[in-house]
Amino acid sequence: MADTTKLSPAAQAALAAVDWKAIDAMTDDDIARQIAANPDAVDLGNAPPEALRVVHPPGGVAVRAIRGKLDLTQAEFAARFGFSIGAVRDWEQGRKQPDAQARVLLLLIDQAPDMVADAVRAVAA
Repeated sequence: MADTTKLSPAAQAALAAVDWKAIDAMTDDDIARQIAANPDAVDLGNAPPEALRVVHPPGGVAVRAIRGKLDLTQAEFAARFGFSIGAVRDWEQGRKQPDAQARVLLLLIDQAPDMVADAVRAVAA
């Protein structure tokens, strides 16, 4: 968990009131329902994949954004690229960060997903 001591007391109280177990347990369908119910959410559903650009956090990888750009569920993404679904879930929910090798692979997936999927299939065969 991040250091919250520099936050205002109101911000600390707001964070303490969040049910983090419920947040962690959210599925893609739960998130999609919440987005659909939010009138301020931007609908990117009809945007072609080439119009989407993934922005990676400094020193990290935006796993959910890469997966979203490919329009894959967590299970599909994990299977296609040789990750465990638990690892994908942990990365997306911030419980863990991908190690250096996984970060490189994820960045390659962002740039050339078909090439990486082909390589993963060839190694598995």
